[in-house]
Amino acid sequence: MAFGSFQQGGHHDAAMSDINVTPMVDVMLVLLVIFILAAPVFTQALQLELPQANVYAAAVPGDTVTVALDADGRLFWNNQAVTSAVLEVRLAQAARQATPPQLQLRIDKHTRYEAVAQLMAAAQSHGLHRLGFVTDPAPPHLIEKN
Repeated sequence: MAFGSFQQGGHHDAAMSDINVTPMVDVMLVLLVIFILAAPVFTQALQLELPQANVYAAAVPGDTVTVALDADGRLFWNNQAVTSAVLEVRLAQAARQATPPQLQLRIDKHTRYEAVAQLMAAAQSHGLHRLGFVTDPAPPHLIEKN
């Protein structure tokens, strides 16, 4: 099959300006068939037997002690102002109990992280490893609704 021009005379000096898109369409159809056949391979999931978790919270034995640290660095043990030396003594006494209490840390949001880290390190050095952070709940207008 030959493409020719309808010009008179047999000379054809100008280059052909049309693009032959047939090979491109053939390649695209072959790629489409390959992707259709390969799609199920990508959607297979790995079957795993995952452990089941309990949805209820476990009861925590023992007491709780609230340790507060304000932005100025003042310490409070169950809402009573204490010095760092008194705090060390009370941490040691709490660690010697039969069931050490959980420390609930109430930290002002403007407190330096260094002071919080020192408080946590002091508690853990005395053997109190159950630490919890007390926060205020977010206002209802800031909670995302799904």
